[in-house]
Amino acid sequence: MQQQISDHEISELVDRFYAKVRQDEEIGPIFNAVIDDWPAHLALLKNFWSTVLNTTGRYKGDPMMKHLGLSLDPQHFRRWLELFAQTAQETMSPTHAEIVVAKSQRIAQNFLAAIAWQREQAGV
Repeated sequence: MQQQISDHEISELVDRFYAKVRQDEEIGPIFNAVIDDWPAHLALLKNFWSTVLNTTGRYKGDPMMKHLGLSLDPQHFRRWLELFAQTAQETMSPTHAEIVVAKSQRIAQNFLAAIAWQREQAGV
């Protein structure tokens, strides 16, 4: 049986990853424009990943709806996934990084599909 991904690993991943996102020329401006309180947002994201990875139930919310309101295109998701995978590999064991990256890719696919559907319905 696989060892659970620790809260410390999740915290380290989220903190380092979003430090990169905030500085990134391509996706940083998108997130910096909508997030007023980064410490609170990071705490929310840690709860999200704890729920996704370890089924803790700490996260209560609808991340899909939050992201549908942003001007995100496939290249933004590619950049996000690239930085996320890089950070997971820097902060976690290879096994845990592989799990986290696979989950992030599935989530991104779902978000991209929902955004495409929403734009199709709007005739955009």
